[in-house]
Amino acid sequence: MSLFIRVVRLAHGADLPLPSYKTSGSAGMDLHAAICASLNLVPMERAVIATGLSIALPKGYEGQIRGRSGLALRYGIACYNAPGTIDSDYRGEIKVMLINLGKKVVTFEHGDRIAQLVISPVISVAWEEVYALEDTKRGTGSFGSTGLN
Repeated sequence: MSLFIRVVRLAHGADLPLPSYKTSGSAGMDLHAAICASLNLVPMERAVIATGLSIALPKGYEGQIRGRSGLALRYGIACYNAPGTIDSDYRGEIKVMLINLGKKVVTFEHGDRIAQLVISPVISVAWEEVYALEDTKRGTGSFGSTGLN
């Protein structure tokens, strides 16, 4: 099944490839850095990196910005607010917020793969306010409670 999504390549990313699946089983598509100069990300520093893309997601879908496992493993680079959410009514440029959790400066160049974009359906909910919830075996057990038994 294919979902057609309208995309605009902005001037500073016009030379970059559109997001695409690398294998037939891929869930995420690589996003590339659309930057005019090298960006040095020092340890514990955050940066917002442009992708040069704006998209129009259909109603009922969201875009999720996720980290790339290779960047995390090799350099300690993570998406700071992972997963980042692109709402279907957002029309601005897709940007990626990265943080360097490693011990060395990491340099990004124009065209580097910086994150993955996953498109997912969204379920809209309607709340039903009640006075109490039905009991379950777990009950009100919170963080780590399922590993205590």
